[in-house]
Amino acid sequence: MKVDHIISNAYVLTMEGNGVGMIENGAVAIKGNLIEAVGQTDEILKDFKAERYIDGKGKAVLPGLIDAHIHTGMAIFRGVAQDMNNWMQKGLWPFMKHLTVEESVKGSMLNIVEGIKAGTTTFGDYDSNMPKIIENYVKIGARARVAELVNEIPDDIGDLPVGELYPFFPEIGERKLKNNLELLDRWHEAENGRITAILGPHGPDMMSLELLNEFKHLAEKYDTKLHMHVAQGDREIDQMVKRYGKRSIAFLDDHGFLNGRLLAVHLTEATDSETRLVASKGSSMIYCAGSIGIIDGLVPPLLTFIESGGQGALGSDQAPGNNCNNMFNEMKFAAILTKVKKSNPTVFPATLALRLATIEAAKVIGLEHQIGSLTKGKKADIIMINLQEANLSPVFSTPIRNIVPNLVYSARGHEVEMSIIDGKIIMEDRILQTVDESQVIREAQQVADAISVRAKDDILSAESDILDMMRNNYL
Repeated sequence: MKVDHIISNAYVLTMEGNGVGMIENGAVAIKGNLIEAVGQTDEILKDFKAERYIDGKGKAVLPGLIDAHIHTGMAIFRGVAQDMNNWMQKGLWPFMKHLTVEESVKGSMLNIVEGIKAGTTTFGDYDSNMPKIIENYVKIGARARVAELVNEIPDDIGDLPVGELYPFFPEIGERKLKNNLELLDRWHEAENGRITAILGPHGPDMMSLELLNEFKHLAEKYDTKLHMHVAQGDREIDQMVKRYGKRSIAFLDDHGFLNGRLLAVHLTEATDSETRLVASKGSSMIYCAGSIGIIDGLVPPLLTFIESGGQGALGSDQAPGNNCNNMFNEMKFAAILTKVKKSNPTVFPATLALRLATIEAAKVIGLEHQIGSLTKGKKADIIMINLQEANLSPVFSTPIRNIVPNLVYSARGHEVEMSIIDGKIIMEDRILQTVDESQVIREAQQVADAISVRAKDDILSAESDILDMMRNNYL
């Protein structure tokens, strides 16, 4: 049988079964945008002929990584709010209030480029102005599971005194909900199914109960997921208790939101009992280790969630909170921070971390029938990693294998040589094939330069920790 591509002679990690589904000296045959076959190299080469043969000797071949929760429109503000308190109000907000839609779109492309170069092929993008940002995914060729960030709060919310109740404006919610519905009506299953849409309520503290209930009805109407921050910080809990007299998870349970449609992001402030409740109701959890570690200095309860029968995934969140959008970073930190939290080196092994960025993440976002493992009939979203880089060498294959621990604890993303998305080679030899990376970086820098001028007075008046570091010549 004739196929388009055969990758052969590789360590193939199919992610089938309970582990990583390793096939040594394995091969993958690709026809169109689908995986035609996976198996031993000699068997695949015997049964198939290809337009192009790709030698995978010394390489690892695995499903493209899935970033289940990312705000790409915030990429412009990488590194402006680290090592500080009041991250949102004093760190990010003085910059964020000056960002235009067009500038956000340019920053988004920078994030997508960064992710692809580090092995991400599917982005769970959750941001404002998504009908504009989505054009980046059309252009670059990545897979996206998008949602509009919908709330009822005004653009100057960061100027409110800390602890004051947010004002809600229904007209703001209506405008943002319209964007979300445009995604579902116009973009769902677009680009040969490469782009799909779900619903994106910002959080239970960010909108009225009336709008939250509308989201619940829309999720049933469209038979789709709700991508939502839940118990993401003490700020949210404070808002919920003041407004409703209940913490976020009890409130959501009372109103019927804890079910299989909910993607609960962060759960930073969830108690063990609240965590077990969310898991028992069939909701999923997305853990962003780097972001929450930097912003809050906390380790969310993903292990407790999984041990309670819940489905988990990893995400990178956003550049001003995490500095990078790199799933190798998330796998490493998720595993290490949980080991430290539990004082137990055996918990959260490398295999679990890798699954949470591939097949388990696919289940969480509702795309496990298409992506997440290398299986005949699934979409050809595949990355090839050079195991002969110094930090991934040497390779042991007997009597034990060290490939998976090294991918999780040693890889940095630059080892990804090739990315195939929907059967198309999007990056080869580290060079993107669909966009000009240097131009993307130049445009993002121009945006950053312009915002730094417009935002200067607000940055100075914020009197943030990071400003003090600058004044004392620590930065």
